[in-house]
Amino acid sequence: HYEEDLDSVIIPSGLIKDRTERLARDIVRDMGGHHIVALCVLKGGYKFFADLMDFIKTLNQNSDKSVPLTVDFIRLKSYSNDQSTNSVKVIGGDELSALTGKNVLIVEDIVETGRTMETLLKLLNECHPKMVKVVSLLVKRTPRSSGYRPDYIGFEVPDKFLVGYALDYNEYFRDLSHICILSDRAKEKYKV
Repeated sequence: HYEEDLDSVIIPSGLIKDRTERLARDIVRDMGGHHIVALCVLKGGYKFFADLMDFIKTLNQNSDKSVPLTVDFIRLKSYSNDQSTNSVKVIGGDELSALTGKNVLIVEDIVETGRTMETLLKLLNECHPKMVKVVSLLVKRTPRSSGYRPDYIGFEVPDKFLVGYALDYNEYFRDLSHICILSDRAKEKYKV
């Protein structure tokens, strides 16, 4: 139902799944043997988070050294329409103090300028976790980047507005299984 709103599919769902499984293997290899608190950044991160956790669980079941895993959720707000605002709000962040001494894996859908993640990491580090690693399904190639790079990256993507696989534009398009480039016409059509 979105055909006319999209310029192109840039990452088909099968490729997302394969890459997510690979990331799960790398994470278990690097963080295995420690209790991991996986912190899902909502809302866009939920689909990648669920798939990544499933792959980690599967690896746990088929391995001699399994990784104890607990999950938590936070929301970061830095967007209005298609413009990134400079302020970052953490919602649900007061429980961050519970992460003291823990191994934290932050699971994010997309890193654009990197400023949101840098802000979150600063807040997290005030709580003195034992280790923090960041996995992001997507990293945008953009001149606005602060230079921040996550520890684990699924795909590098062009500086376009992306939707699908839980990424939205004003809450639309989360239900697409592929990651697609949003057309300019659709930005007008779904503007708030």
